[in-house]
Amino acid sequence: MRKPAFFAQSVAFVVALGSGQAAIAQLAAPQQAVPQQAARERPAAFVDAATIVPGLIPEMRYATAHNFTARPVDGYEARRCLLTRQAAEALAAVARDLAPRGLVIKAFDCYRPTQAVADFVRWARDINDQAARAEFYANVDKRTLFRDGYIASHSGHSRGSTIDMTLARADGTELDMGTHFDFFSPRSWTDDPTITAEQHANRMLLVAAMRRRGFRNYDKEWWHYTLTPEPFPDTYFNFPVR
Repeated sequence: MRKPAFFAQSVAFVVALGSGQAAIAQLAAPQQAVPQQAARERPAAFVDAATIVPGLIPEMRYATAHNFTARPVDGYEARRCLLTRQAAEALAAVARDLAPRGLVIKAFDCYRPTQAVADFVRWARDINDQAARAEFYANVDKRTLFRDGYIASHSGHSRGSTIDMTLARADGTELDMGTHFDFFSPRSWTDDPTITAEQHANRMLLVAAMRRRGFRNYDKEWWHYTLTPEPFPDTYFNFPVR
């Protein structure tokens, strides 16, 4: 497996909740208390990233039916990329770094309300709801999505400084990253050895650009980045995206 020097850092992410039906059943058990911000309006610490990041394309999949639930997700009322101001400013620096290459940032998801995460949990419990299986988890048993770390019952996105993203040309054409966003498979691991050399180079270009401005990658999702240090490391917000 190829391991470029600049890719030495990765994010340990473990969600071990059992297996099969047991994994889903355990989601119904009381969860450890998580600090939350119950405000229904956007805090002043959050901004619309499109107003700061040059060329940003806010695709924002969970506000649409084009995601693994096959419907808009609770809490997403607009296709808007909201981030903490610190994360948005760091992302703007990434965009300026990439501009000479003719590249822009396309955002699949940014801040995620905790109500959206709860919606994911409800969706996971409904084993019969597999409308988007062919596109997003064709080779994965839905009952093991939490156990295998593809979905989490608490998401760092809710802290406001995490973004799911890719690189694109100015016309919105995405670089070939080997898989599409939210493809639940080891092929989505950032350093997966089965992708082509071009696909690997594109992923490494994204890793390097983001790392330069303080973002770390989650190594099981090539699209997932979190600013370090986070402004709100212990707060999970729940205001809607609007």
